[in-house]
Amino acid sequence: MNRNAELSSGLRSGCLRLRKESGGRLISGALALLMAAGLAACGHTNGGTYYASSTNSVAMSTTPIVISPSTPAKPAPAPAEASTPTAAPAQIPAASAADSGNATVDAGVIDKATQSTMTPDAAFERLAEGNRRFVSGNSLRRDYPAQVKATATGQYPFAVVLSCMDSRTSPEIVFDQGLGDLFVVRVAGNYATADIIGSIEYATRVSGAKVVVVMGHTECGAIKGACDKIQLGNLTTVINALQPAVDDVKDVQGDRTSKNKKFVQLVTEANVRRTVAKLRSDSPILREMEQAGDIKIVGAINDISTGTVTFFDWK
Repeated sequence: MNRNAELSSGLRSGCLRLRKESGGRLISGALALLMAAGLAACGHTNGGTYYASSTNSVAMSTTPIVISPSTPAKPAPAPAEASTPTAAPAQIPAASAADSGNATVDAGVIDKATQSTMTPDAAFERLAEGNRRFVSGNSLRRDYPAQVKATATGQYPFAVVLSCMDSRTSPEIVFDQGLGDLFVVRVAGNYATADIIGSIEYATRVSGAKVVVVMGHTECGAIKGACDKIQLGNLTTVINALQPAVDDVKDVQGDRTSKNKKFVQLVTEANVRRTVAKLRSDSPILREMEQAGDIKIVGAINDISTGTVTFFDWK
């Protein structure tokens, strides 16, 4: 038996002993590598491909070594490490007029002097103008961090809006107003409870708001629920509060359900009208302020398909 055969036989015998002693488990990767290296040294390669391991490092390389039966094994040269270019910091382009539809930046807030001298009609027009900007896509760009700082020590809103909780009808957005401009009270169906009326009294008599808006909207889920007389947990309280508006609508063709869009729209308007009347009847404070010309109370309907708010000056 020549030297190569002896080495090969010895390696095979060692592997068999390890396999037997380990209960038949597979030999380790390190032993397999050792066996491969031994076979390579013996010339038992048959042109096969192996993966080399440095004798000075535990880490294994995946660089293949192609061994020819007629030539000694030589490691393939390590591939040149690709240089990774350092990416330049991303540049954020400055906002332009085209980005927002308007280059005007509003960092200001209403101060006490501006609020105290503003008339109810001027406050109303400020809301109407803001809605026109919103609908036309020309809402002001606002410096909110600056407004946060400016309102930290006081607020002087010029209007209070009672609106539905619907996510598509945020008064600050549809009226294009900033921080400190509006008091907003939101409840499904925009109806008035004693708590809400008290909040509006605070907004006007104590804090100086000049216009009160009760804003309903098209496709109102709460109104549809009232039309269908839905009963569901605490939502039933909301439905019952809106039921008088349903009963107010007398002459309508078709079903008196949410499937009848005309009926739903008439109930929506009736609910806003009823809520405006309730503010005047249930709050001597609001009624007297309106009679004195200190505030204006109006109704409104927000068309969620266009964003347009239509106002109703019901007396």
